[in-house]
Amino acid sequence: MTGRKQGLARGLTNYGDADFSLYLRRSFAKSMGYSPEMLSRPVVGIAQSASGFNSCHRHFPELVEAVKRGVLAAGGLPLDFPTISLGEVFLNPTSMMFRNLMAMDVEEMIRAQPMDAVVLIGGCDKTVPALLMGAASADLPAVQLVGGPMLPMDHHGERLGACTDCRRFWAKFRAQEISDQDIAEVEGNLATTAGSCAVMGTASTMAGIAEALGMSLPGTAAIPAVHADRLRAAEASGRRAVAMIGTDLRPSRIITEGSVENALRVLLAIGGSTNALIHLTAIAGRVGVAVSLERLNKLSDETPILVDLKPTGSHYMSDLFAAGGIGAVMRELKPLLDLDCMTITGETLGERLSGAAPWIDRAIIRTLDQPFQNEGGLVALFGSLAPNGAILKRAAADPRLFEREGRAVVFSSLDDLAARIDAPDLDVTADDFLILQNAGPKSVYAMPEAGYLPIPAKLARAGVKDMVRISDARMSGTAYGTIVLHVSPEAAAGGPLALVESGDRIQLSVSDHRLDLLVDEAELARRRAGYRPASAVPERGYARLYRQSVLQAEKGCDFDFLRKA
Repeated sequence: MTGRKQGLARGLTNYGDADFSLYLRRSFAKSMGYSPEMLSRPVVGIAQSASGFNSCHRHFPELVEAVKRGVLAAGGLPLDFPTISLGEVFLNPTSMMFRNLMAMDVEEMIRAQPMDAVVLIGGCDKTVPALLMGAASADLPAVQLVGGPMLPMDHHGERLGACTDCRRFWAKFRAQEISDQDIAEVEGNLATTAGSCAVMGTASTMAGIAEALGMSLPGTAAIPAVHADRLRAAEASGRRAVAMIGTDLRPSRIITEGSVENALRVLLAIGGSTNALIHLTAIAGRVGVAVSLERLNKLSDETPILVDLKPTGSHYMSDLFAAGGIGAVMRELKPLLDLDCMTITGETLGERLSGAAPWIDRAIIRTLDQPFQNEGGLVALFGSLAPNGAILKRAAADPRLFEREGRAVVFSSLDDLAARIDAPDLDVTADDFLILQNAGPKSVYAMPEAGYLPIPAKLARAGVKDMVRISDARMSGTAYGTIVLHVSPEAAAGGPLALVESGDRIQLSVSDHRLDLLVDEAELARRRAGYRPASAVPERGYARLYRQSVLQAEKGCDFDFLRKA
């Protein structure tokens, strides 16, 4: 009974008698009504992150059934299991704090339970990176299936889709351009179907990255959540997982230096989320691949934006799907990609992209020689304010603010920001730089999407739409503006950002990739001597583990003990 290490015979519970362990496991499995023939099949685990606290995932039960259908048709036994679900807007202090917890859960459950391959089902922002991080560490054949974006819907003569439009209308509301009744109507029409945000936010960006890495089936990243093709993609993912059993198509072979660079190219070409850089760095770190911000700048200068999608452009994810999807984007990028990278289909990327290109809507996906924007969407900044780097999504920013010096208006915390940002007596002008401290990974807020600092009310009502904002926080991929993020080292770790005071001068130069605090070293030394951390390490639980172990943004905010050396 112990000769075959497949299916239920894998990873037996240790009672000191392997034959007894397998006999007992089969006994309990039969209590679920499985026949001996089914229990003799190879097992495909289905890691699924459905939850009543995750509206983006409300269609997952249907996806799970479609995956099971594919597994059964291919001769496997599908067994689904729950994993932590991270609903972006339902978690406190932020979903980012719990991404690593979900990744640990995924990794350990893949290892602990008897499965020969796994299908990973996720959608909302942090679930896809957490699934890929866990699967990369467990290194079992794995297929990433994303839930897909929601559909935008018509409202008062225009299409609305979460969440770039939600920010746009909230800015109008803060500026008193629309009424309470108007914003209530918008609230009821922003998110009307299952799925993740309808724009190129973090969820859609990570879906594209999963396909670019070779961890998802081709053509599946942009399928809308409610489209029948999403169910067909789920069935195909189940079939593919069975086909991968017994092969070397494990994450460690798929996620390589070459495929990570391909994913960076795609991230830049689709005008993707700043969050994706943190997540891709964390995924790559699980297989020992480093992501360099200096390399990012070189790639960004070489890789234009090809996709006209919100928040960089004007269209939605459903338009990208109809236009040809991520595959069409990658075909345009072929001269810049490493085509020898292996994918979960068993083909190289070059083989996957070979043959005649399908029809492409050039209103949505531009050509490499006639791009939507000439440079990649992201740029890394370095200097005395960000020795280890900071990130600006220049594709969604105002180029008129790229080369300037400004006076700092400092908020020491999110609580301080909330208390003072709309104060009538706030000393601020449109030419100032808004600075938020203590919102990075080691802060009490655990790096929320708070970098999108609101325009002070008195400036918004005067018509100011954008100004330079700098913090160690993150920004939603659905947001826009001239916003410098991920400043490292962060304020809570004693980085230079912690030393900035209102009235200081700061210089930003996007062309030179610079962000500098124009304060002399003697004054900074005086301030540094008086620096005290804003908050103590929590006494217990996951919060304590997180604060003690989380790395800075340029290392993907993973835990130090989870990265591969």
